Amino acid sequence: RKLRSKKRRPTFRRLLKTSGMKLENKLKNRQLKQENVAKKQRKEQKRLRQAMKGATLQIPRPLETYRKRPEEEEEEEEFLESLPTDMLDEEDLQQMTAMARKASFITRDLSGSVHSGKKRGADVVRGYEKVPRKMARMEEKEVIHLLPFKDKSGVIPRSPTGFQSVCACRVSSCAEGASSSYVEMTPEEREQFRVNTLNMKKQRIATLASAIISDPLNNMKRVKEMRGMMMEADPCVAVSVRKMVMVSLTEVFKDIAPTYRIRPLTAAEKNTKVKKETQQLREFEESIVSQYKFFLEDLEQTIKDWKQKKRKRSQAVSVQSYRGLAEVSVRCLCELLLTMPHFNFHNNIIVTLVPLMNDPLKKVSDMCCDAFRKLFHDDRVGGASLATVRVISGLIKSLNYSVRPEVLRTLLSLRIKEVEMRKDLEATAPKKKFMTNKEKKKNLSRMQRKWKKAEEKLEKELLEAEASESKDKKIKLHTETLNIIFLIYFRILKKAQKSVLLPAVLEGLANFAHLINLEFFDDLLNVLQNLIQSGDLTNRESLHCIQTVFTILSGQGDALNIDPLNFYSQLYTILMRLHAGAPNEDIIIVLRCLDAMLTRRRKQVTLQRAMAFLKRLSTLSLHVLPNASVGILAANRATMHSFPKCDILLDNEIQGSGFYLAELDEAEHCNAQNTALWELHTLQRHFHPVVRQFAAHLSRGAPSEGSAALSMELCRRSPLELFEDYSVKDMTFNPPVASPASKKKVGSSCSPSCILSF
Repeated sequence: RKLRSKKRRPTFRRLLKTSGMKLENKLKNRQLKQENVAKKQRKEQKRLRQAMKGATLQIPRPLETYRKRPEEEEEEEEFLESLPTDMLDEEDLQQMTAMARKASFITRDLSGSVHSGKKRGADVVRGYEKVPRKMARMEEKEVIHLLPFKDKSGVIPRSPTGFQSVCACRVSSCAEGASSSYVEMTPEEREQFRVNTLNMKKQRIATLASAIISDPLNNMKRVKEMRGMMMEADPCVAVSVRKMVMVSLTEVFKDIAPTYRIRPLTAAEKNTKVKKETQQLREFEESIVSQYKFFLEDLEQTIKDWKQKKRKRSQAVSVQSYRGLAEVSVRCLCELLLTMPHFNFHNNIIVTLVPLMNDPLKKVSDMCCDAFRKLFHDDRVGGASLATVRVISGLIKSLNYSVRPEVLRTLLSLRIKEVEMRKDLEATAPKKKFMTNKEKKKNLSRMQRKWKKAEEKLEKELLEAEASESKDKKIKLHTETLNIIFLIYFRILKKAQKSVLLPAVLEGLANFAHLINLEFFDDLLNVLQNLIQSGDLTNRESLHCIQTVFTILSGQGDALNIDPLNFYSQLYTILMRLHAGAPNEDIIIVLRCLDAMLTRRRKQVTLQRAMAFLKRLSTLSLHVLPNASVGILAANRATMHSFPKCDILLDNEIQGSGFYLAELDEAEHCNAQNTALWELHTLQRHFHPVVRQFAAHLSRGAPSEGSAALSMELCRRSPLELFEDYSVKDMTFNPPVASPASKKKVGSSCSPSCILSF
């Protein structure tokens, strides 16, 4: 037997694989060699062209060259030989020799004395003739080719800078002439001159803007020209032109900006060869980002000049006019903030506008606050909201909580419905989405693995095609935003309880109370209880505290063993302080509190407490506006459905001992079972038809069926909805009042004579 060699023979597949790799390597090497040879040839040709070009420039060429024919040369030689040698005298020969020396134009000797004054000019002309007609290709720039001018020292070339200086001198001289003529004008002529100049500027702005919008790829240079008009120097129209340019550029950028964020190109991407269209798109993106950045810087600088009361050297705009320019700049920034949240420099706009929310000028402050309210309302993902809340938190901390309450009230417009709670962290932990390779080999066959791979690839492509933000990312951003908001609120509750921000803080806590973590409940309840008992709060602030507490307890805090008896007593006391004046708007907070205190927590509420609230709310409905009366009666209807035994208040018989103490502020001990809801009888004569319907419905025990039942339209609406629907805020009556019927007077048919006869 032959011994097997230890070296294993290569299989046919391996041989095929190696041979393929060798062929690929050989092909690559051949291509590289060809590219290197082509590069060397191009370099040599370039050097040869440069050398030939330099040689042609150095060799002096005669002005005219004539080449004679051979026949003419032979005839000329024969003619010269045939001439006699003694035709000229010696004197004539000497004279001709002297003339030949002086006539340099014949001998082409430029050293002669005849044309010595024009030597320099001839050299210049000859130098221009030697210059090749085709100039070397340079980078495309806006170069102004100018003719040279002659000086004592020689020919001096004119550069674009020199031309600009000359133009500047001319413009200044024209401006001086115009100013002198403007001073001599009458007021009517001045106004007409201003109107004509302004119309010319308007037409120019409109032309530039139309050109940019029609073809943004090729007309981005016009944006720079429009930005230059923001520095208008004519004092007559400077302010108006600058305002028009700001607004026009804002609309232009809104129209031509792409719907994605443009990122800077990497070094590798810049060196990569791309198609002509791709390169054009890259240049457009780079130019629009740079021009947009410069425009934002101009707007920001205008606001800074107004704040610092700076006056420019040109003095084209007065210090008083900078306020109007700054207001237009703020309006443009607010417009860009809302319409371009996806584009570059959005965070820079936020950083610029947030401090202006606290501006002493009410117009600027309201403009910024409204813009951020709209931004919060329209932000579906949460990225822009998070950036804004961070900047607001830094502003409040840096100013030591001395900011306007409107800054904090803008946070109420945030659309935060769901956040990550501590107890849900384990449930929201990322789960394994795909099987590992080991699990696939163990559990799946070869064909199943192949199908699994194709399925995963398809799912990934579908997710990319949807281009929608994942829910997890949205919840994460909302959670981070809410943490910063609660940090702001808790800081103010801890360090600035007597600040003007306290009402806004309590309103915000009431709005976001259902999203507070359990770990903050005990401390927050103690702080709110101390604030209410201190007596320093208004009715509205106290109602916000009560709403916050019961929102917490009716949500996550239902597991806590807390008896909020003091908060029930506080609300019972506040009810009698409300009336049809300014506190009428506080009724909507009362309705929210009643829903959380009586309806949702009906198992923890005693019958005595429910009857006391029912009686006091019926009394309150007599002296508030119609929409508040409708809302309160709807809340009483919900209470009677939750506590059916409250129908004893519809009877005149006394239940138990004692008398009803209407002035007592303790709902448990006022003996509400010994009174009756006589207010319903009075409300049945109310001028509002819906109030009359609810009063008649409640006086019959609030039945769900029968003739005394309410219509489905009223039954399905909550007390809050009824309060809003029948509001008289816009001085309108809902339903509209019917016009009175015309009635004839009894004695209208009698004539005056009949009356006199009596």
